[in-house]
Amino acid sequence: MPLKNELEVYVQKVLDEQWQRRSGQKVPDTDDVALKNEAVELDATVLYADLAGSTKMVKGYKDWFAAEIYKTYLYCAAKIIRANGGVITAYDGDRVMCVFLGDTKNSSAAKTGLQINWACRQIIGASVKAKYPDTDFSLRQRVGIDTSKLFVARTGIRGSNDLVWVGNAANNAAKMAALDPSYPTYITGDVYSMLLEWAKLGGEEPRRDMWTDLGTSSLGYRIYGSSWSWEA
Repeated sequence: MPLKNELEVYVQKVLDEQWQRRSGQKVPDTDDVALKNEAVELDATVLYADLAGSTKMVKGYKDWFAAEIYKTYLYCAAKIIRANGGVITAYDGDRVMCVFLGDTKNSSAAKTGLQINWACRQIIGASVKAKYPDTDFSLRQRVGIDTSKLFVARTGIRGSNDLVWVGNAANNAAKMAALDPSYPTYITGDVYSMLLEWAKLGGEEPRRDMWTDLGTSSLGYRIYGSSWSWEA
């Protein structure tokens, strides 16, 4: 079949085929969802962790140095995510996406963001400065977190496909991970409203709110930022 005809047939099939959806109790793997119009629905919290200024870093520093920053950042973020019960769903260049489920999903995701901030300052940043004392490099990053219903479908072609995560949480978390890194961790008002006390308050007694209400942002919804860190 000519390629043009094959493309037309596929597009029409997707548009005509009824969707089959089921409720999910765990984060699906690619093989758990068929390539046809099938989807898993989740009540989930999404976290994106993203290096800030990576384009400038690649242009302004040696390739091996940039690679060391990528490797150490993504490794630390991934280990912290898994330690807090998150499931990594994608790596995209200098960022990682993960999903949390369950009753404590919002608090666990918030704690993860604060621990990634701690690792960047106390482990990666400190180690880079010790190894390269003359460098002017400063590691900056952002984490974005939101919660919503997700519609998870499989897209691509046989032999080369992946899951697509459709829902406000995925979109909003990605957008917050691109905000000004003056706050390393951002959460939406929906996430904040569901935080347990241990993920909301920190420091010595009397404990203080670790999250600053930044109001309704240019993104169109209320967000909170935090510069706090949490030792892993």
